[in-house]
Amino acid sequence: MIAIEGVVSSGIGSWPGTDLADALKITFAECPDLPYLPELPARGPHAALIGRGTAVLTGLGVELTSVGWRLTDTSARDHRRAIATLRSDLDQLEEIAQGYEGPLKIAVAGPWTLAASLEHPRGDKVLADSGARRDIAQSLEQGLADLAGELARRLPAVALIVQLDEPLLPAVLAGGIATASGLSRHRAIDVPEVSTAYTRLVERLGKTPVIVHSCAPELPIGLLAKAGAAGVAVDLGLLGTRDWDALGAAMEQGLWLFAGALPTADPAAVQPNPDQVAAATLGPIRRLGLAPEISAHTVITPACGLAGFSRAGGLRALRTVRSAASIVAEGIYD
Repeated sequence: MIAIEGVVSSGIGSWPGTDLADALKITFAECPDLPYLPELPARGPHAALIGRGTAVLTGLGVELTSVGWRLTDTSARDHRRAIATLRSDLDQLEEIAQGYEGPLKIAVAGPWTLAASLEHPRGDKVLADSGARRDIAQSLEQGLADLAGELARRLPAVALIVQLDEPLLPAVLAGGIATASGLSRHRAIDVPEVSTAYTRLVERLGKTPVIVHSCAPELPIGLLAKAGAAGVAVDLGLLGTRDWDALGAAMEQGLWLFAGALPTADPAAVQPNPDQVAAATLGPIRRLGLAPEISAHTVITPACGLAGFSRAGGLRALRTVRSAASIVAEGIYD
């Protein structure tokens, strides 16, 4: 269960620049109801989506090559750097979060984006090897359980929410991931295998809720809800009628919507104002015909990460979604 009262705002994960302490102070100030541990990819691949994901894995060695991250027998220098970066990030989080009580979100690459991104030692993607896929999923389960336990000790007043970033999940299900040669595509992974990986992870984390985020279209909302996800984080601009129908049915069963209502595809574009962001959320939610107490299970966010923005632009985006959340909170009861 997600420990949030009513409609609030938050960010997705990535943030511009290399100063984590500054980024943390901003997220706690501008997202007071749901702060999060930012991801700063400008620090290098060890601090980006896949790098942080490898830092959470347990019992698996990884190295960084000219074509990306690859599984190995032992952890290479870049993997150790990714682990050290995450440890440092957690230290800074603990320092800045002292005295905070409430939910806190941490984003990590999900099992299917990792499987579609990591190279197998024998070549090609982990996605091509059923045993390696299973190893990644189990390693991530244990690593996230360890992370949740550590944060409970460091910050006992915090209610952790784990966000799995899965930009490649729709392509994994559709058979759209290119092979190493680029000349063909990996076969689509069967729905039961995908679902089982999420179910096991959710069960392993127990009382720590798991949400799944993707900026790609065709996120399998129904599959994720049945697998036990507590919420989905989506770009509202990518949702079609079928997506909204699936979302409405899932929300009636308790799913939370992390509504990516502020566009992020073009950081140079003029940002919408809070009223426009609120309208982009309220319109489709009202059409679902849900009870207000169900519609209130909504978190207003930017559509995706803010790494491509300037610091000022990112700050403005967080302030906009915060103001929009207040408008939505009132509007769902009109």
